[in-house]
Amino acid sequence: MKLLFDCRYTRLERHDGISRYTAGLVSALARLQPLTMIISDERQLALLPDLPWVLEPSPTSAGEPWISRRLNRLEPDVVFTPMQTMGPFGRRFALVTTVHDLIYYENRTPPRDLAWPIRLLWRLFHLSWWPQRLLLGRADAHATVSNTTRELMVRHRLTKRPITVVPNAVEPALIGRDTNPTRDLVYMGSFMPYKNVELLARGLHHLPGYTLHLLSRASDATVAALTALAPDGSLQFHQGVSDEEYARILSSAAALVTASLNEGFGLPLIEAMAGGTPVVVSDIDIFREIGAEAAVYFNPQDPSSFAAAVRELEESGEWARRSALSRARATDFSWDNSAKALLTTLNAVHEARLAGAR
Repeated sequence: MKLLFDCRYTRLERHDGISRYTAGLVSALARLQPLTMIISDERQLALLPDLPWVLEPSPTSAGEPWISRRLNRLEPDVVFTPMQTMGPFGRRFALVTTVHDLIYYENRTPPRDLAWPIRLLWRLFHLSWWPQRLLLGRADAHATVSNTTRELMVRHRLTKRPITVVPNAVEPALIGRDTNPTRDLVYMGSFMPYKNVELLARGLHHLPGYTLHLLSRASDATVAALTALAPDGSLQFHQGVSDEEYARILSSAAALVTASLNEGFGLPLIEAMAGGTPVVVSDIDIFREIGAEAAVYFNPQDPSSFAAAVRELEESGEWARRSALSRARATDFSWDNSAKALLTTLNAVHEARLAGAR
């Protein structure tokens, strides 16, 4: 099987969620199956494994609807992409795409780093289900990162194609922590409205002595708005951290916290849990799937519920118990396991295409 892996969503300096998913999965899959990476900028190679690659246009270029015609010249048997937006027109290969979440059907504000024409198309795309159904119907199979998202895809009848769960996984370099927690809480994520970070800020009024470390870059307006909601001096904005800084901050924190109202997965949860840092998270289906019995849950509409969940970790022996449960739960998520699940699907669509040709 000649396999192309779409790595064009890899970031140039540090990973975001899809970029990290791409790098972790392509590294593990290459240990099982020879493949060639598709990139759109040679600088992406700094965050990718040392594998064969080809250079193609950016996935946000005007020619993306016809990218399959360009890829035909490489004569792949199968192409895998970590998004669902690869243009399928004219393709002569099997295509497996990825749906990470359905967040933007309920929360239609698009990512702020996109150009305004793409932001407009993003909003229009998520006004109804039919564009997604049309897009997914043009692939041979799909991956998704969680059972929660898979069940939503089935419920909304988004595709008749096979759907395989290929979860996110933990980065081994982040494993390790101090067994004596401070009163630091850590938030890793964006400040999009559905992330509900405001509730965390309000909840600090019920948690005197705690400091919330917000690790991602925040605009001046976001900093001002959150600071106004929280007690004086209780927020620390880091404006972006390296993987090493992230690991160091997690290693002494009391918990990683998030009040998200909707998620497709929640990679920071397993990154924290792998190192033995408990997670205090909103009580939503996807976090129940990931955190299982290890996480502490709260009502994401109630700041006092968030504070009470953090306080649970102060009870005698509770922090150590949750830490041990977290480590054990995180072992269920590995890039090797995800790569094996994906390879089964890639082989299946390849065999089906061969059978159809015969």
